[in-house]
Amino acid sequence: MAKRILVVEDNNLNRKLFCDVLTSQGYEVEPVADGLDALDRARDFIPDLVIMDIQLPNVSGLDLIESAKRDPQLREIPMLAVTAYAGKGDEERIREAGAEGYLAKPVSIGPFMQAVRSLI
Repeated sequence: MAKRILVVEDNNLNRKLFCDVLTSQGYEVEPVADGLDALDRARDFIPDLVIMDIQLPNVSGLDLIESAKRDPQLREIPMLAVTAYAGKGDEERIREAGAEGYLAKPVSIGPFMQAVRSLI
């Protein structure tokens, strides 16, 4: 059975790119554009990995990661944070929130897939 990945990304092009690349590699992918829907979709979809944009409208990806890690149904799901925030201390803050992986945008396909495979 294909591993399942939830992609939480508000940028249409990034979301489509991530989903297309993951689908081409045999993963079952569920795209989410609005962070407010992310945790409910995760509970319904039960992914093996969540790829989380940090800068989302309406809610911070950081807050979503923290909420997921407090949720008994979601806490064991690895989180890969993908963000344009790549300043000093950002990776540390994101990992402290509970993300197991971190990538700075723009993301190259090779490192992206390497990060995905390492977390699944």
